[in-house]
Amino acid sequence: MEGPTEVSAPVQAAFSYCEAVTGQQARNFAYGIRLLPTEKRQAMSALYAFSRRVDDIGDGSLERKAKEDRLEDTRDLLDRIRQDAVDEDDIDPVAVALADAARRFPLPLGGLDELINGVLMDVRGETYETWDDLKVYCRCVAGAIGRLSLGVFGTQPGARGAERAAEYADTLGLALQLTNILRDIREDAGSGRTYLPADDLAKFGCSAGFRTTTPPPGSDFAGLVHFEVRRARTLFAEGYRLLPMLDRRSGACVAAMAGIYRRLLDRIERDPEAVLRGRVSLPGREKAYVAVRGLSGLDARHITRQTLRGRS
Repeated sequence: MEGPTEVSAPVQAAFSYCEAVTGQQARNFAYGIRLLPTEKRQAMSALYAFSRRVDDIGDGSLERKAKEDRLEDTRDLLDRIRQDAVDEDDIDPVAVALADAARRFPLPLGGLDELINGVLMDVRGETYETWDDLKVYCRCVAGAIGRLSLGVFGTQPGARGAERAAEYADTLGLALQLTNILRDIREDAGSGRTYLPADDLAKFGCSAGFRTTTPPPGSDFAGLVHFEVRRARTLFAEGYRLLPMLDRRSGACVAAMAGIYRRLLDRIERDPEAVLRGRVSLPGREKAYVAVRGLSGLDARHITRQTLRGRS
């Protein structure tokens, strides 16, 4: 259950800080949460700000040991939040905001431990032989965020299949993360990171990696991208089963965020080699269009009808 809407001045300031971080650093995410009621929007911003802190440690320039130490410090902070040991006048606004959100909503805070574990995988340079291996990573860095978000959204009373809501939220997170991986192939290669499964790379002759603006000689790079796009579409289709279980505003929020990524996936599918030339993105006007459709509920209603027809 949500707590009372009144918050103290220090807590309101902490939420304002988190919303500013979200607006500045996560435009797609910020589009999606605009229609949420204040308490839910603030809680989502607190989750984002904490997650961003974890990601920034992993992506920063510190040496590996220093990154590991800072991630464990962040885990200690999470333990304080879990123990309700963060006062509203604490000097860390993200901790204050997240602690308040955890009091208001049934957040599965272990998901943030999973996020830290996933970023530690990055720090330690782990690679992934199979899709099953990569799914473990994706569930840590994205599926867990989907489950945390569900803690804020909640499900409608009596929603059919609600016992599987967390599973669908997790799967939708996987779809978003796989889309990110495809978008960032070249950028990740420049940082010495490879996320796509090694067996997929070998199957399409791409084991040499992606350090140039052209595919590896003799490879079927387009085939690889289309294979992963189909996998992502399957994940989206399964994850979208969550939408009929959400209230209108929460469903619209999810549809807006996911819709932007679906269109990004369409763009990658049309021109696979574009991901080798730079980061593929949507123009602002297209993001705004998708967000408006999502926030108006059009996409959520359309997806819900498709999902219900699929079950009949």
